[in-house]
Amino acid sequence: MSNAYAKAGVDVEAGYEVVDRIKKHVKKTERIGVMGALGGFGGCFDLSGFQLKEPVLVSGTDGVGTKLAVAIAADRHETIGIDCVAMCVNDILAQGAEPLYFLDYLATGKNDPERLEKVVAGVAAGCVSANMALIGGETAEMPGMYQGDDYDLAGFAVGIAEKAQLITGQSITTGDILLGLPSSGIHSNGYSLVRKIFFDQHGFSLEETIEGLDSSLADVLLEPTKIYVSTLLPLVKEEKIKGAAHITGGGFIENIPRMLPENVAASIDLGTWPVLPVFDCLQKYGEIPAHEMYEIFNMGIGMVIAVAPEKASEIIDQIRKSGEEVYQIGQVVPFEEQKVVIAEGKK
Repeated sequence: MSNAYAKAGVDVEAGYEVVDRIKKHVKKTERIGVMGALGGFGGCFDLSGFQLKEPVLVSGTDGVGTKLAVAIAADRHETIGIDCVAMCVNDILAQGAEPLYFLDYLATGKNDPERLEKVVAGVAAGCVSANMALIGGETAEMPGMYQGDDYDLAGFAVGIAEKAQLITGQSITTGDILLGLPSSGIHSNGYSLVRKIFFDQHGFSLEETIEGLDSSLADVLLEPTKIYVSTLLPLVKEEKIKGAAHITGGGFIENIPRMLPENVAASIDLGTWPVLPVFDCLQKYGEIPAHEMYEIFNMGIGMVIAVAPEKASEIIDQIRKSGEEVYQIGQVVPFEEQKVVIAEGKK
């Protein structure tokens, strides 16, 4: 071990231990296309087995944001990696891509091999759920950049699609039906506001079960982001989805328009799906106007898809048979003044 590096606060041996610990988790994510073993200078993936006429690679990158601060404060690190994968893979899924592989970047002030193994184990679990390989990544120990137990996590996903089957939203037209797939919770957006409301303004503790919730704040706030690959990819391949919007930061107001052509808008019918209790609590304790909630949070809907009206019932049945719930939450209407019209007074 380098004594000079150790004096600078970097434990090289701990870094080696992290790599050894995570190998078994990476092994679980192997799929067709993976080449080589963990530890090379670059991850390799063989595309020759994909018989596509015009293959298009689709990539997405994201982090977990200040949800990490909740995980660190609660000393719970097993699921935060799932969030990182989900935020990336749901984005490329919304473009019509089949996930192929993932790389992560984990930076910390001090290597704690046991804790970092938990984080990467979560990343691997997310990859398994999305049927994608974890083919590489980076763990960086940077004392002076990160203090104490702080760490940061980011990653990127790559998927593949037939060019003609990419979901562009350009075929969406007036009368199309909007279906919403439920979220598992807050997912990984808005946590700066969440933390301000619950901890700064009201002084709640993570292990406290506040009025309106059935579980502790730690349990509710660290519920991992849902991954929609197994539910939606079959519909993508059958070309039944005209448009898809992953509901992340910016809520309904920012994300749904991203899938819509210029001449149409989305009309959302409140009361057509159950809003999760955590959002009612945030609105109550934060004194947030109802319309602003839909500009910040997913409100219980993690993914919105646009489908042809004549196929809506068939698609709803197909999703439910896969074991997931789905709600008809609105329709596509002509654009007038707003890209997203949320009906008032129904919820």
